[in-house]
Amino acid sequence: MIIFFRNPSGTIVATEITSKLSADDIKKLKWLYGEAAVLSEESLEGFFVGPRREMISPWSTTAVEITRNMGCRGITRIEEFFPVSSADAEYDPMLQRMYNGLDQKIFTINITLEPILFIDNLEAYNEQEGLALSNEEIDYLHKVEAEIGRKLTDSEVFGFAQINSEHCRHKIFGGKFIIDGKEMESSLFNLIKKTTHENPNRILSAYKDNVAFAQGPVAEQFAPADHSTADWFVIKDIETVMSLKAETHNFPTTVEPFNGASTGSGGEIRDRMAGGKGAWPLAGTSVYMTSYARIDGKRAWEKGMNERQWLYQTPEQILMKASNGASDFGNKFGQALVCGSLLTFEHQENGEQYGYDKVIMLAGGIGYGAKRDCFKGKPKKGDKIVVLGGDNYRIGLGGGSVSSVETGRYSSGIELNAVQRANAEMQKRTYNVTRALCEEDNNPIISIHDHGSAGHLNCLSELVEECGGLIEMDKLPIGDKTLSSKEIIANESQERMGLLIDEKSLEHLQKIAERERAPMYVVGETTGDGRFAFEQKDGVRPFDLAISQMFGSSPKTYMVDETVERKYKDVTYLEDKLEEYLGNVLQLEAVACKDWLTNKVDRSVTGLIARQQCQGELQLPLSDCGVAALDHRGRKGIATAIGHAPQAGLANPASGSVLSVAESLTNIVFAPLSEGLRSVSLSANWMWPCRSQKGEDARLYQAVKALSDFCLELGINVPTGKDSLSMTQNYPDGSKVISPGTVIVSSAGEVSDVCKVVSPVLADCKESLLIHIDFSFDKQRLGGSALAQSLNRVGSDVPTVRDAGYFAAAFNAVQQLIEKRMVLAGHDISAGGLIVTLLEMCFANVKGGMELSLDQIGGKDLIKTLFAENPGVVLQIESKQMDAVEKLLKEAGVGCAVIGRPADARNLYIRRDGKDISIDIDKMRDLWYRTSYLFDLRQSENGCAEKRYGNYSRLPLNFKFNYNFTGKTAQYGLDPDRRTATGVKAAIIREKGTNGEREMAYALWLAGFDVKDVTMTDLESGRETLDDISMIVFCGGFSNSDVLGSAKGWAGAFIFNQRTKETLDRFYARKDTLSLGVCNGCQLMIELGLINPDHGKKSRMLLNESHKFESAFLGVSIPQNESIMFKSLSGCRLGAWVAHGEGRFSLPYAEERYNVIAKYTYGDYPANPNGSDYNVAGIASADGRHVAMMPHPERAIFPWQCGFYPVDRKGDQVTPWIEAFVNARKWVESQK
Repeated sequence: MIIFFRNPSGTIVATEITSKLSADDIKKLKWLYGEAAVLSEESLEGFFVGPRREMISPWSTTAVEITRNMGCRGITRIEEFFPVSSADAEYDPMLQRMYNGLDQKIFTINITLEPILFIDNLEAYNEQEGLALSNEEIDYLHKVEAEIGRKLTDSEVFGFAQINSEHCRHKIFGGKFIIDGKEMESSLFNLIKKTTHENPNRILSAYKDNVAFAQGPVAEQFAPADHSTADWFVIKDIETVMSLKAETHNFPTTVEPFNGASTGSGGEIRDRMAGGKGAWPLAGTSVYMTSYARIDGKRAWEKGMNERQWLYQTPEQILMKASNGASDFGNKFGQALVCGSLLTFEHQENGEQYGYDKVIMLAGGIGYGAKRDCFKGKPKKGDKIVVLGGDNYRIGLGGGSVSSVETGRYSSGIELNAVQRANAEMQKRTYNVTRALCEEDNNPIISIHDHGSAGHLNCLSELVEECGGLIEMDKLPIGDKTLSSKEIIANESQERMGLLIDEKSLEHLQKIAERERAPMYVVGETTGDGRFAFEQKDGVRPFDLAISQMFGSSPKTYMVDETVERKYKDVTYLEDKLEEYLGNVLQLEAVACKDWLTNKVDRSVTGLIARQQCQGELQLPLSDCGVAALDHRGRKGIATAIGHAPQAGLANPASGSVLSVAESLTNIVFAPLSEGLRSVSLSANWMWPCRSQKGEDARLYQAVKALSDFCLELGINVPTGKDSLSMTQNYPDGSKVISPGTVIVSSAGEVSDVCKVVSPVLADCKESLLIHIDFSFDKQRLGGSALAQSLNRVGSDVPTVRDAGYFAAAFNAVQQLIEKRMVLAGHDISAGGLIVTLLEMCFANVKGGMELSLDQIGGKDLIKTLFAENPGVVLQIESKQMDAVEKLLKEAGVGCAVIGRPADARNLYIRRDGKDISIDIDKMRDLWYRTSYLFDLRQSENGCAEKRYGNYSRLPLNFKFNYNFTGKTAQYGLDPDRRTATGVKAAIIREKGTNGEREMAYALWLAGFDVKDVTMTDLESGRETLDDISMIVFCGGFSNSDVLGSAKGWAGAFIFNQRTKETLDRFYARKDTLSLGVCNGCQLMIELGLINPDHGKKSRMLLNESHKFESAFLGVSIPQNESIMFKSLSGCRLGAWVAHGEGRFSLPYAEERYNVIAKYTYGDYPANPNGSDYNVAGIASADGRHVAMMPHPERAIFPWQCGFYPVDRKGDQVTPWIEAFVNARKWVESQK
């Protein structure tokens, strides 16, 4: 039966039940659904938009789980339906459908459970199901049939196609290339492997696991001693390895961008989770490439090709939804996104059409692990196979096969089967379990594998590949009872992990999983017989093959092609149009401001982020290098950066590869790497339109060989990567658009000191000079440049790096300058050329400019000098250091040119060959920002995009600290080296979906508390009573994914569970306790009424005014207040991170009725990110003991964590925020 509820906004909440609900349960649901009314009708008239009935949404799964945690039983599905005026209303057909009335059948799935089929005609079945099997592979399957003496089942054929798809097995990269009649000596894969073979450097594991591992430094592990119960945080030293990974999710993102990009991000995170015996993801990256979004409609360069009748989504929709999806996953999982890129491109020439109609969505990242765990163990007979995570649903079927062919080849029904389902909060739960096992003294994991493409079959078979295994199908979790055996076996439902574990460790694992609310299923065991089988409860095996038959004999792929030289018209231009060209280049998506991307993605979670995109007092996205610390001591870390050059690669594939590597390296060079260039490892992700036209496969070989040769000469390696080689979109009219062959290069390396990372923002130092260092050793060329693109050209004259040895010398010389702290600011030269580099160095400041003389660089052509994208850097050097800098560079054999100095006027004043040019920096900045504004219009509500565009440049960060603040830990008597207990007890409290607990625990610990890790299940079970705890902190994150309102489900677990309610009431009845709620914890405290319990009208936390997630480092002012933690900071103006979607304080009384402890420094959006009443950022109880606040002080206790910090306080060890935590500890001590 389905019961309908209507909440105050008019939304219908349909609740499916298996038995009648009690009056008490109805009351609970009315509260949960936002004081909703229960409707007596069994059907409703009108038009409604809701989820596709066959796709049980992650929202539903979470909502049902919330009701269970509130004590309600018998609820099987909950979905929201939104009333609309007519059937013509807009909705997303990939995820939703239009309902003409709601009745008792809205969840009925009219699908009959399919029986096991034995396939008589493999050839017909291959085409019918879109399996993309080659003729050779079908011949091979016929041989398997002969070996086993029977026809293969549908599960076996379908599964074989998935695990042996190009997507999973990379057959082209391992195949033989015959070009111009000559067989190439090496496969593509061997070309890449050669780099690590000849330049192993610090690599420990490559090509054999989900990630690559490099030797890392010793770091502090801060974690609970025992993860199976509430326990105290302890510190121990571990020897680390560092991980690098990048994945693409191109086809799913083309079809359904939000979930495609979301699961792409989640899948890449799981790869880093699954390295060795388990590891820890740390920070993420993302890249989006589409055809032109045409958001303006007036741009000349977007009219070179006609707009297509898009198959599924427009480029604008893809960019918006994909970035929302990837951001949403990271935000909810708790991974900061610290680096990224965006490119839109189309070009038509020589009768060929190029464009990213089949889009590129890359998700990458860095992580680390314990060195002892960097290799997988050997399975033995009797080991248990465990699945962690969610249920199987009717989604993601056959994604591996369909992703391996050109989009548009199969029917939309087959392609729609690959629509994904993302549940970041579930993945966080599974991660909490694997993190716990990896943090213990003895990790019981033998092997671990992520659950993604090809589903259970790929994941579980790879776990037992050396040994064989049997899977009991009735033990697998099934969320959709209509799934057939085939659909279960190859199901790609995400957010799951497969583990191989010794039987004696199962009980301990079960305790941890139950504590983390992570579903855990023991689904089989290793057999030792070399076979892999799925067995039903009745003993029937829909899949039963030898592992050698599954993996062992896939036929060799041959790529036969010939070289085709394609020429593209070079750029023509007039020097007197320089400012017009500049204005156009600054508005290209690749060059323009990316604030619309960075303002909605968490860039601070974990408290370990030392460098993210936004820089300077205006916090504009200008940094191309991301850096994360490996622990909270803020020394050793890992850096990452991205590079690509597909336009140049279109003209010259070899140059495109070299430039992609060069850009990634000139981005990462501004982080001090422990061994310079030798520290760097690369991931190369290849997106290519193989077999699309004559010459493309030859171009791919040229590109891979050039990258391999360049890396060999540089002395670095490429230990990981991925390929997606079907980058062509076919249209019903027979036309096709080819994506330009693209390699995206991600770099990573160990950072020696995260505090020495150089910013691109021009420092306020008049006595300084700007120097240009060219890394290319090549003439300035405009082929493949942003200027060429803005003029609807590609050009054939593209730059490259002429001398790899010189490039390496220049790189290491800059590294030495940074290590010696001789660089005030620095920025790479890439998209847009030198002129964009210089402007961007000025954009994040509110005053000052540059005086430039360019006679020392380039030839006579000013346009080439300013717009060529030859790799290089611009450094700002203090004048008194110039002799030492020039000496160091000369000794390294590296040349430099002094090109200018800072100036007072807000202009770039350029002198060249006696000509003077003045460029208005603020005018150019507004043009640069305009593209971001146009995208923001499509994602922000209530005029917030206009407000952001109007205010972004006039709300600079400014700080005011107490006069006696020294910035030293000694001021507060703190000992960062402490490893012993103090006896002052605090606890962090977390629910599933909490993701900010570690940084909060560390802030408390540094301030002198002993800190206990407490979960809601600890409280519900009675394992933890809080009776000996003096301070509790409700941490930030997305409890229950914010389903049914932020913290609503978390609050329900307190209100409707007698034991937890009594525990909380007992704690708050004591007079010697403190509490703090930050972000999600703030929302919880307000929902529970813990701050002002005597108020008749309750405070509320509402959606941000923009109706989107807001992420920013912004100003927070501490007014005069009476609170234990913040009173001593009254009058200070500090900087803090915000990262929330529902952070708007709705305060029904006059401001004086509230004990306000924090306000946003400016009242205007986006400096007030949510529209809170009275600009309030935090409030305290009347007695000052309990505080609820939305900003994250725990993510800004160290200067290196801050997006911006006073430049005259570079010696500070801590920020004033630590004082609030110290005040709390001192107060607790005073109560004893």
